[in-house]
Amino acid sequence: MIRLVLTDDHAIIRDGIRSLLRDEPEIEVVGEAANGQELLSLLPETACDVVVLDLNMPGMDGFATLGRLQEEYPAIKILVLSMLDHEQYVAQAMNAGALGYTLKNTGRAELIHAINTVAAGQPFLCTAIGLNMLRKLQNSEGSAADTRTPGSLSKRELEVLRLIAEGLTNAEIADKLFTSKRTIETHRQNIIEKTQAKNTAALIKYAVSSGLLVE
Repeated sequence: MIRLVLTDDHAIIRDGIRSLLRDEPEIEVVGEAANGQELLSLLPETACDVVVLDLNMPGMDGFATLGRLQEEYPAIKILVLSMLDHEQYVAQAMNAGALGYTLKNTGRAELIHAINTVAAGQPFLCTAIGLNMLRKLQNSEGSAADTRTPGSLSKRELEVLRLIAEGLTNAEIADKLFTSKRTIETHRQNIIEKTQAKNTAALIKYAVSSGLLVE
């Protein structure tokens, strides 16, 4: 069971998240706070695994709260849930200790995936932010040629790469291709090695530049 504390100055946002998670058996909302100070007052009496944290709050905002959480509760995982989508804020939050970053317009499935990913100690960026960064990366690189060719990937690896570019998780790809999650993880590692991509955004860039997203 993932014990969750919601921290946002808008009660309607907290209520909305509670409603989205109500039928999720592995996630329990154990507390709420309207700003960082309320959160820090709550935590000594509330066992918590993940804090869902807004950044723009009155009093102690999310950035100040991140610093305090790192000092006083380093074991708690932090998922930022914000309307701020500029990469400057994303980088600042991640550097301050957030493990994940998603936007308030994210869907239920992606929010649940984000919570589970962060709770497992893995970093997470929502699809919208990843694609936004990818577009900016493409624009900045302009006409830089990519010397890698799709011919170096097997047919199954190409299928997996297309599904990665669509934002599917390893488990979702495994279900779609009727195979195991471990097999998909192996394919993903092979794709990374063959394309020399360092992360998912780079993989998507490779798929786009190679024309692999066009059926």
